[in-house]
Amino acid sequence: MAFKLWSDDFKNGDTLPEAHVFNGMGHEGSNVSPHLAWSGAPAGTKSFVVTLYDPDAPTGSGWWHWIVANIPPSVSSLPRGAGSERGALPRGAVHTLTDFGGTPQYGGAAPPPGAPHRYIFTVHALKIDHIDVDPHSSGAKVGFMTNMNRLGSASITAHYGGAR
Repeated sequence: MAFKLWSDDFKNGDTLPEAHVFNGMGHEGSNVSPHLAWSGAPAGTKSFVVTLYDPDAPTGSGWWHWIVANIPPSVSSLPRGAGSERGALPRGAVHTLTDFGGTPQYGGAAPPPGAPHRYIFTVHALKIDHIDVDPHSSGAKVGFMTNMNRLGSASITAHYGGAR
């Protein structure tokens, strides 16, 4: 069985709904994290990390919009809104910093005027039960630890933006 990720809020390749767009930086979205679910994790999976990354952000290094680490292996979904400050994360899971700074939580799409950006939601299956991160850990630190321990990953991509 293939490792796959999906959302009840959009399909792979769709435009990201306004509910999941940032409220700020020139955007008026609701900034609610979407529902995500996965199946077919590789044998030996001991935890998951979920990320939302925009590789098209004009930073030279992309933009981390959401990072949730240390999701238990018994969990196979995150409900809509789990990325809020008072969200419904599974026990033991932790939000880490995004490139918005401030409170570790979901930050929706907020591209500058121009071409649409890609928003890549990924679930990573890890061979260890947790990575040593906390709410102050950077996306680079989480990425390093995830890449060093990944058994597999599954992604879906939404697009958002355009000329304003």
